Amino acid sequence: MKRRAVQLSPGRGKPEQIATVLEHEIRSGVLGFGDRLQSENELVQRFSVSRNTVRKGLEELSSRGLITTKVGIGSFVTFDGKPVDDSIGWSRALADAGANAETRTLRLEVIEDPDLAALLGIESPFFIAVDRVRTNASDGHAISIERSRLPLSSELEDVPLRGLREGSLHQTLRVAGLIPDHGEEWVEIEMLNAEDAAILGCPQGTPFLRGRRLTRAADDRPIEYVTSLLNPAHFALHMRF
Repeated sequence: MKRRAVQLSPGRGKPEQIATVLEHEIRSGVLGFGDRLQSENELVQRFSVSRNTVRKGLEELSSRGLITTKVGIGSFVTFDGKPVDDSIGWSRALADAGANAETRTLRLEVIEDPDLAALLGIESPFFIAVDRVRTNASDGHAISIERSRLPLSSELEDVPLRGLREGSLHQTLRVAGLIPDHGEEWVEIEMLNAEDAAILGCPQGTPFLRGRRLTRAADDRPIEYVTSLLNPAHFALHMRF
């Protein structure tokens, strides 16, 4: 269904205005449950903005819990058979999938990693390291470890001192204007080494899913490189084709 063009107001963030218009249509019933939003091209024309602004507006709508965006066809991780939509943040995605998870931060500091800089094709070898472990709140059994590496930038330079905004890396990046646009992910099996086994409270050599995920901004700038160890008792790789 074609919708009328919308004139956005000056002096207020355009992505937030786009999200608010679409939120009103969802909550008022103009867009029903399961309805597909207009395409990016249609939204670009409707709001007279750039594609990047539309994507930021959809990211804002997603952060409000009103839509789930899946780009293209590919693979994604599930928790107990339920898709993990990590575009809304890992903590919230696990909660939505029914994981009763507690999160503990192991590390939040600036590190130097020339090898990773070379892998990502960036000049500066400095990164913000954010390492976290998640366990089941009921009995303490291991769920995952995530080791995130964020290229150190002016937008994030105060994070090691201030900490994550609302305890969320997703929210921290979003407020800094670092919105993931595309990326790639690899998943394989890894046997836990002694260090990770001790953190997770599992025997050394226990098989875990090892995921590596690189997200980039619309201009192809690397935003985050994260290595995750996922308990295969809960997580699986689901492929769609």
